[in-house]
Amino acid sequence: MSWESTSEYYRIINTTIGKRLGGFHSAKCILYSVDFHEIERCQSNGEWSTIAHTLSQAAICLEKAGADFVLLCSNTIHKVADEIQSCLSVPIVHIADVTADEIIKSSFTKVGLLGTRFTMEEDFYIDRLIHKGLQVVIPEFADRKIVDSIIFDELCLGIIRPESKRKYLEVINELKTKGAQAVILGCTEIGLLVNQNDTSVPLFDTSYIHAYQAAMLALA
Repeated sequence: MSWESTSEYYRIINTTIGKRLGGFHSAKCILYSVDFHEIERCQSNGEWSTIAHTLSQAAICLEKAGADFVLLCSNTIHKVADEIQSCLSVPIVHIADVTADEIIKSSFTKVGLLGTRFTMEEDFYIDRLIHKGLQVVIPEFADRKIVDSIIFDELCLGIIRPESKRKYLEVINELKTKGAQAVILGCTEIGLLVNQNDTSVPLFDTSYIHAYQAAMLALA
């Protein structure tokens, strides 16, 4: 939902299309950018029905403009994905599904999950992974609070701090000690802070996976 990760989606999609088609090719895409301040306020107040209504209207605009499918560029917002999907005749490409498929392709069965507290603690996301056959572990409560606060207080505002990266890497290592074979970067802003070059633990960046699979689906 923040423009910080939305710009990454735009870059990944266009880069993928350009590499596949060559020349001056870029993606035909329609972007509906919301005011994230309004969305975040509703999240904090638990007003998920308002979020579902707001984003359903945005998704309807995308469909009317000719979109063949829709991406919700946020793991957390998939809490209301079913409500949004019910307003559309075109499919939503679910971020948890494409991420789980990539993990399974890599033959991992037990994964750690980082994200907002909604994503880590509620069942709308984890149950989707479990349904695909994955075991999921999450950080301890104190670490979940830190992971969540870094997302909202720093990453969504474009703030990248070395000490926050160190904390995330500590949490990733702790998930490994819990048996995680790999870790999902389950917030589309986390890839702005840590990447595979920072750790030997296999990472699955949901923003990259989601955007790349969208580009490949468009080409298909």
